[in-house]
Amino acid sequence: MLSLRDLFLALLVVLVWGVNFVFIKWGVEEVPPLLLTGLRYLCAALPAVFFIRRPQVRIGVLVVYGLAIGFAQFGLLFSAIKLGMPAGLASLLMQVQAFFTIALAMVFLGEKLNRFQALGALIAIAGISVIATERFEITALVPLLMVILAAFFWGVANIASKRAGQIDMLSFVVWSSLVPIVPLFALSLVVEGPAAIGAALGAISPRTISVVFFNAYMATLLGFGLWSYLLKRYPASLIAPFSLLVPVAGIASTYVLLGEVITAVEVIGSVLVFAGLMLNVFGPRLLTRRVA
Repeated sequence: MLSLRDLFLALLVVLVWGVNFVFIKWGVEEVPPLLLTGLRYLCAALPAVFFIRRPQVRIGVLVVYGLAIGFAQFGLLFSAIKLGMPAGLASLLMQVQAFFTIALAMVFLGEKLNRFQALGALIAIAGISVIATERFEITALVPLLMVILAAFFWGVANIASKRAGQIDMLSFVVWSSLVPIVPLFALSLVVEGPAAIGAALGAISPRTISVVFFNAYMATLLGFGLWSYLLKRYPASLIAPFSLLVPVAGIASTYVLLGEVITAVEVIGSVLVFAGLMLNVFGPRLLTRRVA
């Protein structure tokens, strides 16, 4: 049972990660997405690396995690939202990382797939397919596929963190934040161009600065720091379900602050995706209680 204080901390993480999708939307309206992602990780790494000891983990694991979570996942997510993916819907679809994590764990860690996970994945895939029916146009389909690919790389990062073992997760997050900085800035220079970068940095606004700071210090350091603290104090089965509230906070905040309204088809698809996630999290627990 969570203490009242730790329940508050869990809900704070949910709120921060949900509202962060609003900040991402605000950010990509003024700054090219790859550049914005690079600035996020630059601030997340500095000056923290000078005060936090490097985690005792193989450098290869640190690099894989940093590239997967920073360069690939957030680079794709920021770019997808820039290309028109609704931020609230993205907050939900990113949670299919749970199924990618399960699949990758089967391949690389030898874990087994239970029937609830399989059925949950099929229901979630059906939900994504429903959402895709409104996005057959290439300009709408590409951002959707980019979000799904971002969720896949989140799964890759989860496997890398499991490979890291029992370490200080805040230290792991801070030091891995160094990894994607140069690749992100380099790709931004090639794809977004020096003119767009110069214009964005030359006209940087207080809102953009707040976006970068919120992404770096609240969503990355505070969010992952508190999450790792909770996972150390309580069983994962007690903490993990709180992640299901992130898309609830995300969709609610984008509706209130951005005025985003998803269509009826997207609502149906979202309900299916959420049902699949719920079955994945709670199904095995219900079976255990029934057997007991």
